[in-house]
Amino acid sequence: MKRILIADCKQEISSFNPLPSHYENFLIGHGEGLYDQRGKNQELGGALAVFDARPDIEIVPTICARAGSAGLLSAEGWKKLSEEILAAISAKLDGIDGIYVSLHGAMGADGELDPEGYLLEKLRERVGPDMPIVISLDLHGILTDRMLRNVDGFAIYWTYPHVDFADTGRRAAELLLKLMDGGIKPVAARVVIPALVRGDELITKTGCYGELLAECRRLEEEGRALASGIMIGNPFTDVPELCSQVLVLTDGDRETAEREAIRLAEEFWPLRFRMQGKLVPVDRAIGQARSIDGPVIFTDAADANSSGASGDSNAILAALRDAGYGKRVLAQIIDAPAAAAAHEAGVGVTVTLTLGGTIDPARFPPMPVTATVKLLSDGEASLETMKAPLRAGPTAVLTYDNVTVVVMSRSVSLFDRAMYYANGLDPADFDLIVVKSPHTEFHMYDQWCARNFNVDAPGATSANLKSLGHRICARPVYPLDENVSFAPRATIYEL
Repeated sequence: MKRILIADCKQEISSFNPLPSHYENFLIGHGEGLYDQRGKNQELGGALAVFDARPDIEIVPTICARAGSAGLLSAEGWKKLSEEILAAISAKLDGIDGIYVSLHGAMGADGELDPEGYLLEKLRERVGPDMPIVISLDLHGILTDRMLRNVDGFAIYWTYPHVDFADTGRRAAELLLKLMDGGIKPVAARVVIPALVRGDELITKTGCYGELLAECRRLEEEGRALASGIMIGNPFTDVPELCSQVLVLTDGDRETAEREAIRLAEEFWPLRFRMQGKLVPVDRAIGQARSIDGPVIFTDAADANSSGASGDSNAILAALRDAGYGKRVLAQIIDAPAAAAAHEAGVGVTVTLTLGGTIDPARFPPMPVTATVKLLSDGEASLETMKAPLRAGPTAVLTYDNVTVVVMSRSVSLFDRAMYYANGLDPADFDLIVVKSPHTEFHMYDQWCARNFNVDAPGATSANLKSLGHRICARPVYPLDENVSFAPRATIYEL
Protein backbone atom coordinates (compact mmCIF):
# COMPACT_ATOMS: atom_id res chain seq x y z
CA MET A 1 0.00 0.00 0.00
CA LYS A 2 1.14 3.52 -0.81
CA ARG A 3 0.15 6.16 1.73
CA ILE A 4 -0.89 9.66 0.66
CA LEU A 5 -1.21 12.47 3.18
CA ILE A 6 -3.82 15.14 2.43
CA ALA A 7 -4.31 18.60 3.94
CA ASP A 8 -6.24 21.78 3.15
CA CYS A 9 -5.65 25.43 4.09
CA LYS A 10 -7.47 28.37 2.49
CA GLN A 11 -8.08 32.04 3.02
CA GLU A 12 -8.12 35.00 0.63
CA ILE A 13 -7.41 38.43 2.09
CA SER A 14 -7.63 42.06 1.12
CA SER A 15 -4.79 44.15 2.47
CA PHE A 16 -7.13 47.14 2.29
CA ASN A 17 -9.72 45.75 4.71
CA PRO A 18 -9.03 47.50 8.05
CA LEU A 19 -10.34 44.56 10.10
CA PRO A 20 -7.70 41.89 10.69
CA SER A 21 -8.77 38.27 10.69
CA HIS A 22 -7.93 35.90 13.51
CA TYR A 23 -7.55 32.22 14.28
CA GLU A 24 -11.20 32.15 15.31
CA ASN A 25 -12.22 32.99 11.74
CA PHE A 26 -11.09 29.53 10.61
CA LEU A 27 -13.26 26.44 10.51
CA ILE A 28 -10.88 23.62 11.34
CA GLY A 29 -11.43 19.91 10.87
CA HIS A 30 -9.05 17.10 11.74
CA GLY A 31 -8.49 13.55 10.60
CA GLU A 32 -11.46 11.70 9.18
CA GLY A 33 -13.48 14.92 9.15
CA LEU A 34 -11.79 15.62 5.80
CA TYR A 35 -13.79 12.76 4.32
CA ASP A 36 -16.86 14.98 4.53
CA GLN A 37 -15.70 16.42 1.20
CA ARG A 38 -16.19 13.09 -0.58
CA GLY A 39 -18.61 13.49 -3.46
CA LYS A 40 -18.64 17.29 -3.20
CA ASN A 41 -17.44 19.82 -5.74
CA GLN A 42 -14.36 20.65 -3.69
CA GLU A 43 -10.69 19.98 -4.34
CA LEU A 44 -10.38 17.26 -1.73
CA GLY A 45 -13.61 15.74 -3.06
CA GLY A 46 -12.07 15.40 -6.52
CA ALA A 47 -8.79 14.09 -5.17
CA LEU A 48 -10.44 11.54 -2.90
CA ALA A 49 -12.40 10.14 -5.86
CA VAL A 50 -9.09 9.46 -7.62
CA PHE A 51 -7.39 7.95 -4.60
CA ASP A 52 -10.45 5.87 -3.65
CA ALA A 53 -10.37 4.25 -7.10
CA ARG A 54 -6.90 2.86 -6.39
CA PRO A 55 -6.99 -0.18 -4.07
CA ASP A 56 -3.26 0.20 -3.51
CA ILE A 57 -3.64 3.67 -1.98
CA GLU A 58 -4.20 4.44 1.69
CA ILE A 59 -5.31 8.00 2.47
CA VAL A 60 -3.97 9.76 5.54
CA PRO A 61 -6.19 12.78 6.33
CA THR A 62 -4.69 15.44 8.57
CA ILE A 63 -6.24 18.92 8.75
CA CYS A 64 -8.58 21.23 6.87
CA ALA A 65 -8.46 24.92 7.87
CA ARG A 66 -10.63 27.38 5.98
CA ALA A 67 -11.67 30.95 6.64
CA GLY A 68 -13.89 33.37 4.81
CA SER A 69 -12.09 36.17 3.06
CA ALA A 70 -11.16 39.07 5.28
CA GLY A 71 -8.32 41.40 6.21
CA LEU A 72 -4.74 40.46 7.00
CA LEU A 73 -4.48 37.53 9.42
CA SER A 74 -3.14 38.68 12.78
CA ALA A 75 0.34 37.64 13.86
CA GLU A 76 -1.10 35.75 16.84
CA GLY A 77 -3.68 34.05 14.65
CA TRP A 78 -1.07 33.01 12.09
CA LYS A 79 1.26 31.64 14.78
CA LYS A 80 -1.48 29.47 16.27
CA LEU A 81 -2.84 28.36 12.90
CA SER A 82 0.53 27.53 11.34
CA GLU A 83 1.67 25.61 14.39
CA GLU A 84 -1.56 23.60 14.43
CA ILE A 85 -1.33 22.80 10.71
CA LEU A 86 2.31 21.74 10.88
CA ALA A 87 1.74 19.71 14.04
CA ALA A 88 -1.22 17.88 12.49
CA ILE A 89 0.80 17.04 9.38
CA SER A 90 4.01 16.14 11.24
CA ALA A 91 2.16 13.67 13.44
CA LYS A 92 1.17 11.61 10.39
CA LEU A 93 4.35 11.66 8.29
CA ASP A 94 5.66 8.20 9.16
CA GLY A 95 5.45 5.88 6.16
CA ILE A 96 4.05 8.52 3.81
CA ASP A 97 4.76 8.13 0.08
CA GLY A 98 3.19 11.34 -1.27
CA ILE A 99 1.48 14.55 -0.15
CA TYR A 100 -1.39 16.58 -1.59
CA VAL A 101 -2.14 20.02 -0.13
CA SER A 102 -5.16 22.02 -1.26
CA LEU A 103 -4.39 25.76 -1.00
CA HIS A 104 -5.85 29.04 -2.19
CA GLY A 105 -2.72 31.12 -2.74
CA ALA A 106 -3.88 34.58 -1.61
CA MET A 107 -3.38 34.36 2.12
CA GLY A 108 -1.51 37.05 3.99
CA ALA A 109 -0.52 37.40 7.64
CA ASP A 110 1.01 40.08 9.80
CA GLY A 111 4.72 39.29 9.69
CA GLU A 112 4.35 36.56 7.02
CA LEU A 113 3.17 37.75 3.62
CA ASP A 114 3.69 34.31 2.03
CA PRO A 115 1.92 31.93 4.44
CA GLU A 116 1.53 29.15 1.86
CA GLY A 117 5.22 29.39 1.03
CA TYR A 118 6.11 29.17 4.71
CA LEU A 119 3.98 26.06 5.23
CA LEU A 120 5.41 24.33 2.17
CA GLU A 121 8.96 25.24 3.13
CA LYS A 122 8.52 23.80 6.62
CA LEU A 123 6.83 20.72 5.17
CA ARG A 124 9.72 20.16 2.77
CA GLU A 125 12.20 20.47 5.64
CA ARG A 126 10.35 17.69 7.46
CA VAL A 127 10.01 15.23 4.57
CA GLY A 128 13.23 15.84 2.64
CA PRO A 129 13.84 16.47 -1.06
CA ASP A 130 12.52 13.19 -2.46
CA MET A 131 8.95 13.21 -1.17
CA PRO A 132 6.46 14.09 -3.97
CA ILE A 133 4.37 17.13 -2.97
CA VAL A 134 1.58 18.42 -5.21
CA ILE A 135 -0.61 21.46 -4.49
CA SER A 136 -3.76 22.87 -6.02
CA LEU A 137 -4.45 26.59 -6.25
CA ASP A 138 -7.12 29.14 -7.07
CA LEU A 139 -6.27 31.09 -10.21
CA HIS A 140 -6.60 34.19 -7.99
CA GLY A 141 -3.71 32.92 -5.90
CA ILE A 142 -0.08 33.97 -6.02
CA LEU A 143 2.30 31.09 -6.68
CA THR A 144 5.53 32.42 -5.20
CA ASP A 145 9.13 31.47 -5.84
CA ARG A 146 9.33 29.91 -2.37
CA MET A 147 6.24 27.81 -3.04
CA LEU A 148 7.59 26.54 -6.35
CA ARG A 149 10.93 25.59 -4.82
CA ASN A 150 9.22 23.33 -2.32
CA VAL A 151 6.75 21.36 -4.46
CA ASP A 152 6.93 18.84 -7.30
CA GLY A 153 3.76 19.81 -9.12
CA PHE A 154 0.60 21.87 -9.12
CA ALA A 155 -2.91 22.12 -10.53
CA ILE A 156 -4.65 25.49 -11.02
CA TYR A 157 -8.32 26.33 -11.57
CA TRP A 158 -9.38 26.83 -15.19
CA THR A 159 -12.76 28.46 -14.60
CA TYR A 160 -14.10 31.77 -13.32
CA PRO A 161 -16.62 32.01 -11.81
CA HIS A 162 -15.09 28.91 -10.30
CA VAL A 163 -16.89 25.64 -10.92
CA ASP A 164 -13.95 23.24 -11.35
CA PHE A 165 -12.99 22.74 -7.72
CA ALA A 166 -13.30 18.95 -7.78
CA ASP A 167 -11.79 18.73 -11.25
CA THR A 168 -8.73 20.66 -10.07
CA GLY A 169 -8.36 18.26 -7.15
CA ARG A 170 -8.67 15.36 -9.60
CA ARG A 171 -5.87 16.75 -11.77
CA ALA A 172 -3.66 17.29 -8.73
CA ALA A 173 -4.28 13.76 -7.50
CA GLU A 174 -3.56 12.21 -10.88
CA LEU A 175 -0.34 14.20 -11.13
CA LEU A 176 0.73 13.07 -7.67
CA LEU A 177 0.14 9.44 -8.58
CA LYS A 178 2.27 9.84 -11.72
CA LEU A 179 5.08 11.30 -9.63
CA MET A 180 4.79 8.51 -7.08
CA ASP A 181 4.90 5.86 -9.82
CA GLY A 182 8.31 7.23 -10.77
CA GLY A 183 10.10 8.04 -14.00
CA ILE A 184 8.92 11.66 -14.20
CA LYS A 185 11.30 14.61 -13.89
CA PRO A 186 9.09 17.68 -13.47
CA VAL A 187 10.36 20.95 -14.92
CA ALA A 188 8.35 24.15 -14.48
CA ALA A 189 8.57 27.43 -16.39
CA ARG A 190 7.21 30.57 -14.71
CA VAL A 191 6.74 33.89 -16.50
CA VAL A 192 5.79 36.82 -14.27
CA ILE A 193 3.65 39.47 -15.98
CA PRO A 194 3.57 42.97 -14.40
CA ALA A 195 -0.20 43.38 -14.69
CA LEU A 196 -3.17 43.33 -12.32
CA VAL A 197 -6.49 42.53 -13.97
CA ARG A 198 -10.17 42.66 -13.14
CA GLY A 199 -13.42 42.80 -15.08
CA ASP A 200 -15.81 40.92 -17.35
CA GLU A 201 -13.11 39.68 -19.72
CA LEU A 202 -12.03 37.34 -16.93
CA ILE A 203 -15.26 35.35 -17.17
CA THR A 204 -13.83 32.22 -18.70
CA LYS A 205 -16.89 31.22 -20.74
CA THR A 206 -17.03 34.53 -22.58
CA GLY A 207 -13.84 36.53 -21.98
CA CYS A 208 -10.41 36.64 -23.55
CA TYR A 209 -8.88 35.22 -20.38
CA GLY A 210 -10.89 32.06 -20.92
CA GLU A 211 -9.47 31.72 -24.42
CA LEU A 212 -5.95 31.70 -22.98
CA LEU A 213 -6.89 29.18 -20.30
CA ALA A 214 -8.27 26.95 -23.06
CA GLU A 215 -4.72 26.84 -24.40
CA CYS A 216 -3.51 25.73 -20.98
CA ARG A 217 -6.11 22.99 -20.96
CA ARG A 218 -5.06 21.90 -24.45
CA LEU A 219 -1.41 21.60 -23.37
CA GLU A 220 -2.43 19.23 -20.59
CA GLU A 221 -4.92 17.20 -22.59
CA GLU A 222 -2.50 16.75 -25.50
CA GLY A 223 0.14 15.51 -23.05
CA ARG A 224 2.58 18.30 -23.83
CA ALA A 225 2.36 19.54 -20.24
CA LEU A 226 1.78 17.84 -16.91
CA ALA A 227 0.14 21.06 -15.70
CA SER A 228 -0.50 24.50 -17.11
CA GLY A 229 -2.27 27.61 -15.92
CA ILE A 230 -2.42 31.38 -15.87
CA MET A 231 -2.80 32.87 -12.42
CA ILE A 232 -4.03 36.45 -12.15
CA GLY A 233 -3.57 36.81 -8.41
CA ASN A 234 -5.89 38.71 -6.12
CA PRO A 235 -5.14 42.38 -6.86
CA PHE A 236 -6.24 43.26 -3.32
CA THR A 237 -3.65 41.04 -1.63
CA ASP A 238 -0.77 43.52 -1.51
CA VAL A 239 2.29 41.27 -1.21
CA PRO A 240 5.74 41.34 -2.82
CA GLU A 241 5.03 38.84 -5.60
CA LEU A 242 1.55 40.05 -6.54
CA CYS A 243 1.30 39.69 -10.32
CA SER A 244 -0.21 37.75 -13.16
CA GLN A 245 1.84 34.73 -14.19
CA VAL A 246 1.98 31.81 -16.59
CA LEU A 247 2.99 28.36 -15.32
CA VAL A 248 3.82 25.35 -17.48
CA LEU A 249 5.02 22.05 -16.00
CA THR A 250 6.47 19.31 -18.23
CA ASP A 251 8.13 15.95 -17.84
CA GLY A 252 11.75 16.98 -18.28
CA ASP A 253 11.03 19.08 -21.38
CA ARG A 254 12.51 22.43 -20.43
CA GLU A 255 12.30 23.76 -23.98
CA THR A 256 8.56 23.17 -24.30
CA ALA A 257 7.83 24.55 -20.84
CA GLU A 258 9.78 27.72 -21.53
CA ARG A 259 8.46 28.22 -25.06
CA GLU A 260 4.80 27.73 -24.16
CA ALA A 261 4.98 29.87 -21.01
CA ILE A 262 6.53 32.74 -22.96
CA ARG A 263 4.02 32.34 -25.80
CA LEU A 264 1.06 32.54 -23.46
CA ALA A 265 2.54 35.53 -21.63
CA GLU A 266 3.06 37.32 -24.94
CA GLU A 267 -0.60 36.72 -25.80
CA PHE A 268 -1.75 37.86 -22.35
CA TRP A 269 0.14 41.16 -22.25
CA PRO A 270 -1.71 43.11 -24.99
CA LEU A 271 -5.04 41.97 -23.53
CA ARG A 272 -4.36 43.64 -20.18
CA PHE A 273 -6.28 46.74 -21.29
CA ARG A 274 -9.42 44.70 -21.93
CA MET A 275 -9.04 42.87 -18.62
CA GLN A 276 -9.97 45.86 -16.47
CA GLY A 277 -13.18 46.56 -14.60
CA LYS A 278 -15.66 48.80 -16.42
CA LEU A 279 -17.47 50.68 -13.67
CA VAL A 280 -20.76 52.58 -13.86
CA PRO A 281 -21.21 55.67 -11.64
CA VAL A 282 -23.84 54.89 -9.03
CA ASP A 283 -26.08 57.86 -9.91
CA ARG A 284 -26.13 56.80 -13.57
CA ALA A 285 -26.91 53.20 -12.62
CA ILE A 286 -29.83 54.31 -10.42
CA GLY A 287 -31.19 56.60 -13.12
CA GLN A 288 -31.13 53.84 -15.72
CA ALA A 289 -32.53 51.25 -13.30
CA ARG A 290 -35.66 53.38 -12.86
CA SER A 291 -36.50 53.06 -16.54
CA ILE A 292 -35.79 49.34 -16.95
CA ASP A 293 -38.61 46.81 -16.89
CA GLY A 294 -37.52 43.69 -15.10
CA PRO A 295 -35.04 43.10 -12.30
CA VAL A 296 -31.57 44.65 -12.34
CA ILE A 297 -28.42 43.68 -10.49
CA PHE A 298 -26.16 46.18 -8.76
CA THR A 299 -22.80 44.44 -8.53
CA ASP A 300 -20.92 45.82 -5.53
CA ALA A 301 -17.55 44.26 -6.35
CA ALA A 302 -15.83 46.87 -4.21
CA ASP A 303 -17.29 45.19 -1.12
CA ALA A 304 -16.89 41.57 -2.21
CA ASN A 305 -16.51 39.45 0.92
CA SER A 306 -15.10 36.56 -1.13
CA SER A 307 -12.23 38.82 -2.27
CA GLY A 308 -11.45 40.04 1.25
CA ALA A 309 -13.66 43.11 1.66
CA SER A 310 -15.33 44.03 4.93
CA GLY A 311 -18.90 43.46 3.70
CA ASP A 312 -20.26 46.39 5.73
CA SER A 313 -20.70 48.78 2.81
CA ASN A 314 -23.94 50.73 2.86
CA ALA A 315 -22.82 52.94 -0.05
CA ILE A 316 -25.39 51.62 -2.53
CA LEU A 317 -28.21 51.64 0.05
CA ALA A 318 -27.40 55.25 0.94
CA ALA A 319 -27.27 56.26 -2.73
CA LEU A 320 -30.64 54.60 -3.42
CA ARG A 321 -32.17 56.38 -0.44
CA ASP A 322 -30.74 59.76 -1.44
CA ALA A 323 -31.95 59.32 -5.02
CA GLY A 324 -35.47 58.41 -3.94
CA TYR A 325 -35.42 55.05 -5.73
CA GLY A 326 -38.80 53.48 -5.04
CA LYS A 327 -38.77 49.96 -6.46
CA ARG A 328 -38.21 46.81 -4.39
CA VAL A 329 -34.58 46.45 -3.25
CA LEU A 330 -32.82 43.36 -1.85
CA ALA A 331 -29.39 43.67 -0.26
CA GLN A 332 -26.96 42.04 2.16
CA ILE A 333 -24.63 43.55 4.74
CA ILE A 334 -22.28 42.51 7.54
CA ASP A 335 -23.30 44.32 10.72
CA ALA A 336 -23.02 42.33 13.95
CA PRO A 337 -24.49 45.04 16.22
CA ALA A 338 -27.56 45.43 13.97
CA ALA A 339 -28.07 41.66 13.83
CA ALA A 340 -27.76 41.45 17.61
CA ALA A 341 -30.27 44.27 18.08
CA ALA A 342 -32.74 42.50 15.81
CA HIS A 343 -32.37 39.22 17.69
CA GLU A 344 -32.88 41.01 21.00
CA ALA A 345 -36.00 42.78 19.70
CA GLY A 346 -37.64 39.77 18.04
CA VAL A 347 -39.65 39.17 14.88
CA GLY A 348 -42.28 41.78 14.10
CA VAL A 349 -40.70 44.49 16.23
CA THR A 350 -39.67 47.84 14.77
CA VAL A 351 -36.12 48.88 15.67
CA THR A 352 -34.11 52.05 15.19
CA LEU A 353 -30.46 51.37 14.51
CA THR A 354 -27.64 52.04 12.07
CA LEU A 355 -26.67 49.84 9.14
CA GLY A 356 -23.14 49.48 7.86
CA GLY A 357 -19.84 51.07 8.73
CA THR A 358 -19.19 48.91 11.77
CA ILE A 359 -15.91 47.64 10.28
CA ASP A 360 -14.83 50.31 7.80
CA PRO A 361 -16.51 53.54 8.95
CA ALA A 362 -14.01 55.71 7.12
CA ARG A 363 -15.47 54.46 3.85
CA PHE A 364 -19.02 53.81 5.05
CA PRO A 365 -20.51 56.23 7.61
CA PRO A 366 -23.17 54.31 9.59
CA MET A 367 -26.65 54.90 8.12
CA PRO A 368 -29.60 55.39 10.53
CA VAL A 369 -32.72 53.37 9.68
CA THR A 370 -35.99 52.45 11.33
CA ALA A 371 -36.74 48.90 10.26
CA THR A 372 -39.01 45.96 11.03
CA VAL A 373 -37.56 42.59 11.96
CA LYS A 374 -39.05 40.11 9.49
CA LEU A 375 -37.02 36.97 10.16
CA LEU A 376 -34.24 35.72 12.44
CA SER A 377 -31.85 32.86 11.69
CA ASP A 378 -28.59 31.27 12.76
CA GLY A 379 -26.91 32.30 9.50
CA GLU A 380 -26.19 28.71 8.48
CA ALA A 381 -26.19 27.86 4.76
CA SER A 382 -24.24 26.00 2.06
CA LEU A 383 -22.71 27.41 -1.09
CA GLU A 384 -24.74 26.47 -4.16
CA THR A 385 -21.93 24.94 -6.21
CA MET A 386 -19.37 23.77 -3.65
CA LYS A 387 -21.84 22.83 -0.89
CA ALA A 388 -19.25 24.16 1.55
CA PRO A 389 -20.74 25.49 4.80
CA LEU A 390 -21.45 29.18 5.37
CA ARG A 391 -21.63 30.34 8.96
CA ALA A 392 -22.63 33.97 9.09
CA GLY A 393 -23.59 33.97 12.76
CA PRO A 394 -26.84 35.47 14.07
CA THR A 395 -28.63 36.85 11.03
CA ALA A 396 -31.73 38.98 10.56
CA VAL A 397 -33.94 40.07 7.69
CA LEU A 398 -34.85 43.73 8.15
CA THR A 399 -37.25 45.79 6.04
CA TYR A 400 -37.58 49.55 5.79
CA ASP A 401 -39.37 51.59 3.15
CA ASN A 402 -38.91 49.60 -0.08
CA VAL A 403 -35.75 47.82 1.08
CA THR A 404 -35.15 44.29 2.39
CA VAL A 405 -31.71 43.63 3.90
CA VAL A 406 -30.13 40.39 5.11
CA VAL A 407 -27.96 41.47 8.05
CA MET A 408 -25.20 39.01 9.02
CA SER A 409 -22.81 38.95 11.95
CA ARG A 410 -19.79 37.48 10.20
CA SER A 411 -18.28 37.71 6.76
CA VAL A 412 -19.04 34.84 4.38
CA SER A 413 -18.68 34.40 0.63
CA LEU A 414 -21.61 35.99 -1.20
CA PHE A 415 -20.86 34.89 -4.78
CA ASP A 416 -24.11 32.98 -5.07
CA ARG A 417 -27.68 33.18 -3.68
CA ALA A 418 -27.20 30.91 -0.68
CA MET A 419 -27.62 33.51 2.07
CA TYR A 420 -30.69 34.96 0.38
CA TYR A 421 -32.30 31.55 -0.02
CA ALA A 422 -31.38 30.43 3.51
CA ASN A 423 -33.28 33.43 4.88
CA GLY A 424 -36.45 32.86 2.89
CA LEU A 425 -35.76 35.31 0.07
CA ASP A 426 -35.77 34.75 -3.69
CA PRO A 427 -33.83 37.46 -5.55
CA ALA A 428 -36.15 37.05 -8.54
CA ASP A 429 -38.96 38.58 -6.44
CA PHE A 430 -37.23 41.97 -6.33
CA ASP A 431 -36.59 44.81 -8.78
CA LEU A 432 -33.01 45.63 -7.74
CA ILE A 433 -30.67 43.11 -6.13
CA VAL A 434 -27.30 44.01 -4.65
CA VAL A 435 -24.66 41.31 -5.18
CA LYS A 436 -21.40 41.60 -3.24
CA SER A 437 -19.25 39.71 -5.73
CA PRO A 438 -17.57 40.76 -8.98
CA HIS A 439 -19.18 37.84 -10.81
CA THR A 440 -21.50 34.91 -10.20
CA GLU A 441 -22.36 31.85 -12.25
CA PHE A 442 -24.51 32.89 -15.22
CA HIS A 443 -27.70 31.11 -14.17
CA MET A 444 -27.71 32.67 -10.72
CA TYR A 445 -28.46 36.22 -11.84
CA ASP A 446 -27.41 37.25 -15.35
CA GLN A 447 -29.60 34.66 -17.05
CA TRP A 448 -32.81 36.30 -15.85
CA CYS A 449 -31.99 39.89 -14.96
CA ALA A 450 -32.58 42.74 -17.42
CA ARG A 451 -29.26 44.48 -16.70
CA ASN A 452 -26.25 44.01 -14.47
CA PHE A 453 -24.58 47.27 -13.38
CA ASN A 454 -21.00 47.00 -12.09
CA VAL A 455 -21.35 49.96 -9.79
CA ASP A 456 -18.45 52.28 -8.98
CA ALA A 457 -18.57 52.31 -5.19
CA PRO A 458 -15.88 52.57 -2.50
CA GLY A 459 -14.49 49.45 -0.84
CA ALA A 460 -11.48 47.31 -0.05
CA THR A 461 -11.87 45.31 -3.28
CA SER A 462 -12.65 48.10 -5.74
CA ALA A 463 -11.80 47.39 -9.38
CA ASN A 464 -10.55 50.98 -9.44
CA LEU A 465 -7.18 49.60 -8.40
CA LYS A 466 -5.40 52.93 -8.33
CA SER A 467 -7.72 54.06 -5.53
CA LEU A 468 -6.58 51.37 -3.09
CA GLY A 469 -3.03 52.42 -2.24
CA HIS A 470 -0.74 49.45 -2.91
CA ARG A 471 2.53 49.78 -0.97
CA ILE A 472 4.20 46.37 -1.08
CA CYS A 473 3.79 44.76 -4.51
CA ALA A 474 6.61 44.97 -7.05
CA ARG A 475 6.50 48.10 -9.18
CA PRO A 476 6.04 49.17 -11.87
CA VAL A 477 2.87 47.23 -12.56
CA TYR A 478 -0.08 47.96 -14.82
CA PRO A 479 -2.49 49.72 -14.20
CA LEU A 480 -0.99 51.26 -11.07
CA ASP A 481 1.85 52.78 -13.09
CA GLU A 482 2.15 54.41 -16.49
CA ASN A 483 4.23 53.16 -19.40
CA VAL A 484 4.91 49.70 -17.98
CA SER A 485 7.09 47.63 -20.31
CA PHE A 486 7.28 43.85 -20.50
CA ALA A 487 9.83 41.50 -22.06
CA PRO A 488 8.79 37.93 -21.16
CA ARG A 489 11.42 35.84 -19.45
CA ALA A 490 10.92 32.37 -18.01
CA THR A 491 12.34 31.23 -14.71
CA ILE A 492 12.98 27.49 -14.81
CA TYR A 493 12.45 25.21 -11.82
CA GLU A 494 13.73 21.64 -11.92
CA LEU A 495 11.38 20.21 -9.34
